[in-house]
Amino acid sequence: SRTLITTSSTAMEAVTHLVNDTVEFYKWSLTIADKRVENWPMMSSPSPTLAISCLYLIFLWAGPRYMQDRQPFTLRKTLIVYNFSMVVLNFYIAKELLLASRAAGYSYLCQPVNYSNDVNEVRIASALWWYYISKGVEFLDTVFFILRKKFNQVSFLHVYHHCTMFILWWIGIKWVPGGQSFFGATINSSIHVLMYGYYGMAALGPHMQKYLWWKKYLTIIQMSVVFVKC
Repeated sequence: SRTLITTSSTAMEAVTHLVNDTVEFYKWSLTIADKRVENWPMMSSPSPTLAISCLYLIFLWAGPRYMQDRQPFTLRKTLIVYNFSMVVLNFYIAKELLLASRAAGYSYLCQPVNYSNDVNEVRIASALWWYYISKGVEFLDTVFFILRKKFNQVSFLHVYHHCTMFILWWIGIKWVPGGQSFFGATINSSIHVLMYGYYGMAALGPHMQKYLWWKKYLTIIQMSVVFVKC
């Protein structure tokens, strides 16, 4: 009994030290965070990002149970508005990153972060912040799949990608909103213009199918981008 108490006490002390060390590390990390973004929406604390991510995971559990004995929603008008809105948002992000990076003379191979208040650097940081926001908006992809009872679309890879991207890009914007991170965001947002454009056209109805012959090429492009990233 005494050994068990001693073991429990030791484990509790280890957990306490781990928590304290984590808190101290986070406080220290804030001292080297990018001061330009600290007052931007969602950036002062990780709490909103973590809370939204937790709500997403809760919906992944509760959504299918709610829909189990219900007819799937069509959401046609909602999907049209959503998909074409995402086309506009991603086009804006890609355009801002492309124009600002060219104006700043960025290298596509190895570009360090510039924390100055140069107009182009701030423009890139702002575009990357919108890119981070878009990752949160993309949680709706999963919500619409579940409400339409397309559960087979909600794979582990799908969930892992959406959840980690939102959290990792908060970290990216907090500490490194610029530099080489611009390249992946530019490519990804450009692909998303095509992807959401395709989904938006498909949502318009069956009469659009004859205009969607390029789906296979979109898939090839998406797979190529994944390969390049790896």
